[in-house]
Amino acid sequence: MGNFSYWIEKLSAYYEAKTGMKLYPGTLNIELNAPYDLPMHAIRLEKEEYNGTVSVSIQLCSIFGREAFILRTDGNASGNGDHPRTIIEIATDVRLRDRYNLQDGDIVEVEVVN
Repeated sequence: MGNFSYWIEKLSAYYEAKTGMKLYPGTLNIELNAPYDLPMHAIRLEKEEYNGTVSVSIQLCSIFGREAFILRTDGNASGNGDHPRTIIEIATDVRLRDRYNLQDGDIVEVEVVN
């Protein structure tokens, strides 16, 4: 959809305050075999914090040994967003497709950090 690239850039300071990392403006979308729900204790960027309309849950993870974050809007979490719960969006400090020469259909491993 390309929406997170816009919002990560626009809300860069908010995401950096929440994650401690300056995120690359874009995510790597990963399709899972089964739905995944972020934990209740996930970091939250609430819409009221930036006078917006969308709240986002943020969960620490690791991909290719690199610290990263799963980002999921409340709409996607409830099944009313752009992605089903079988899609996770990974954000980190680099463009993962370029850094790891990823192509559509490649299999990657994401380690969830609780």
